Amino acid sequence: MIYPSVDKILNIIGSKYELVYVAAIRSEQMNENKHFQMKESEYKSKKGIGRALEEIEKGLVKIKKDE
Repeated sequence: MIYPSVDKILNIIGSKYELVYVAAIRSEQMNENKHFQMKESEYKSKKGIGRALEEIEKGLVKIKKDE
């Protein structure tokens, strides 16, 4: 089972496409800069995408929308 649940995250982010895009960008940032929003021991996931999804679920990733 995927943690965190995609259904829960879709309440935060409106579409699956936007979720994939944001998670991929955040995962890439973590891999390049080794900058994490939480302590590494607090993540349940070992991989970057899972960690990015956890950050999105906890509200640590802010999404700016062009208007």
